[in-house]
Amino acid sequence: MPDMTPAPRRRPLWRLFIAPVLLLVAAAAWSAFWLYAASEVGVRADAWAAQEAKSGRVYACANRSVAGYPFRLEVRCDDASVTLVSQTADAQAPFTARLGEIMVIAQIYQPKLLIAEFKAPATLADRGQPPSMKVNWTTGRSSVTGLPDIPQRASIVFDNPSIDRVNGPVATPLARAGHVELHGRFAEGSAQDNPVIETVLQISGGSVQEVHPLLAAPFDVDVQTRLSGLKDFKPKPWPERFREIQAAGGHVDIIRSRVQQGDLISVAAGKLSLNAQGRIDGELQMTVAGIEKVIPALGIEKMLEEGVPQATLDRVAPGMKTQDLNNLFGALDRAIPGLGKVVKQNANTGVAAGINALGKEAELEGKKARAFPLRFVDGAVFLGPLKVGQVPPLF
Repeated sequence: MPDMTPAPRRRPLWRLFIAPVLLLVAAAAWSAFWLYAASEVGVRADAWAAQEAKSGRVYACANRSVAGYPFRLEVRCDDASVTLVSQTADAQAPFTARLGEIMVIAQIYQPKLLIAEFKAPATLADRGQPPSMKVNWTTGRSSVTGLPDIPQRASIVFDNPSIDRVNGPVATPLARAGHVELHGRFAEGSAQDNPVIETVLQISGGSVQEVHPLLAAPFDVDVQTRLSGLKDFKPKPWPERFREIQAAGGHVDIIRSRVQQGDLISVAAGKLSLNAQGRIDGELQMTVAGIEKVIPALGIEKMLEEGVPQATLDRVAPGMKTQDLNNLFGALDRAIPGLGKVVKQNANTGVAAGINALGKEAELEGKKARAFPLRFVDGAVFLGPLKVGQVPPLF
């Protein structure tokens, strides 16, 4: 009896090629999109540079290339430089920073996040002059969230940064750190219209030379601030910038500040502003643990042994003359031989006791501390009731 089973139906072979063809079309479309985006990088970069130049920041790139296919854009700039040009009548000489390479990375699916990596070293110089500063680091990177011309927040991070003063082949160390981070964001306004800036600065293992031996020892810093009173971000001389902030009623809010150097820990918060004469006014509430460790480093005993400068006496003891102080120590030695020397040698202890008498007892991170106000009155700096310094006018 014949087999009546129907023969299997043959499926059209073209259906087997649908998925590969669609995948090939998608790949071609994606490639075209990436090539278009890559071609637009140069156009957008040039437009952004032209806009920045109007604000006084002139960017230059000797060689620019684009890579990163298929899912990101990598823009590499060799021999990069930025020149800051003041646009005011009393414009100073332009200032130029140069570094070997910058690479900016953007993911295709996250175009508003830009990540940049910097290749060390960088040099800083007045235009037409040889470099005066050299900055080095092992890792340098930054990130910007938002459009390049309207950023929302930005961060920059350096590992093992160093700053040297350069004089021909001779480099003099100025500052070192193990790690530095700076974060900023627009709390209000924009870069072109009355920006209010919040920043966080963190320094680990920092040290500064050629200022005071106390700053040469490693320290850690964590400071959060909020600055108001800026009109815009255009490059300007600092005196003009400070005058602008004062006229707008701007100020700096120290939201938090923590400094640690060995056993010394200091925290502070408060507000500082400028008066019409360009001098600092304001007050910081400070709490300090281990302040007695700092007194010997200030060299008070050595200062007394070598003689106190008249300018110092005028600040801490108006009306007293250096000869009067020397006569006092001499009289002590005549009355009781060696007493004058003892007073000098115990000067640090006396100063520490005097500072500890200020403010009130407190506890800071489990340690005994003192809490007191640090006041700025017309540029004069007061630690409690004692005047300890004078800040010159800022404009």
